Amino acid sequence: MNDMTPIQTTLKDWESDQEVRWCPGCGDYAILKAVQRTLPQIGADPKNTVFVSGIGCSSRFPYYMETYGFHTIHGRAPAFATGIKLANPDLDVWMVTGDGDGLSIGGNHLMHLLRRNVNLQVMLFNNEIYGLTKGQYSPTSRIGTTTPSTPMGSVDRPANPCAFALGSGARFVARGFDVSKNLPDVLIAAHRHQGAAFIEIFQNCIVYNKDVFNDFAAPKGAEDRQLWLTDGEPMLYAGGTKGIKLDLDTLSLQVVDVVDGDWQSAGVIVHNVKNRAIAHMLVELPFGPFPMALGVLYDDPRPTFESAVIEQNAKASEGREANLAKLLAKGQTWTVAPSAADPV
Repeated sequence: MNDMTPIQTTLKDWESDQEVRWCPGCGDYAILKAVQRTLPQIGADPKNTVFVSGIGCSSRFPYYMETYGFHTIHGRAPAFATGIKLANPDLDVWMVTGDGDGLSIGGNHLMHLLRRNVNLQVMLFNNEIYGLTKGQYSPTSRIGTTTPSTPMGSVDRPANPCAFALGSGARFVARGFDVSKNLPDVLIAAHRHQGAAFIEIFQNCIVYNKDVFNDFAAPKGAEDRQLWLTDGEPMLYAGGTKGIKLDLDTLSLQVVDVVDGDWQSAGVIVHNVKNRAIAHMLVELPFGPFPMALGVLYDDPRPTFESAVIEQNAKASEGREANLAKLLAKGQTWTVAPSAADPV
């Protein structure tokens, strides 16, 4: 068993000797630095940490981390990450995927990782495009997105990563974006969660889908367009002048004005990370009439997959002898004796 005692490291301890190669201005650089700043804060040990990725721009991530790493095959990172965690549950496993890798060919694998509740962190970089394949539309591309494969605009209804995660049974769902100062706090909360922690990270593709998230991520006026959620705190934004209310007649969320800071009278609800129904509503809020809900949307732990497997294996082997030769010889076995006619 590995020693999980927190150790002291710096950002430099997590930087590999590989040249970081993404397009200049790519949001992946900011996410990489956020992760490298976060790991020292949680006392992580590079020798006990594994980064697993699939295929895509985001999947170059393991090369740039001074840890163990696996750059696997398209969409199959969840299967590899699950196997790694089962083989050595003490490892701190982080999975990196993109909206294309994780929600197209990898959607099936990701669903099962989340429903099984494997104790690891999933970072899904969502830039709403296939950047590595030169700008084809992805499962999260918006209707009307013009690409080489959809020159007249995509007619696909986009997938909602956080809604997918909740629907798959994820017990931790969060959102952030590449250059946000709050992203490390979201990553710390995900690491603290015991079980599968899913984090959607909006990421700017500077070449093929530039500034697609500027409607809420641009610094100017951001407080009017971003709802950062804190457990136990009222859902306020726009400097506390607006909030989110639950309309009990329609069972839907509404934007309300808050006068003189009196959010109680306005009916603003308090965020409860264990309220799954509200989390579903938050991830489905249409941007424009509503702010973008960010931070930890849902966090309600339950026993992990690997703990159940370990317990089951212990029960199965209780009182039994570990003898492979005896096991192979059990049941219907026979011996073929050589005859004189057999060639030597």
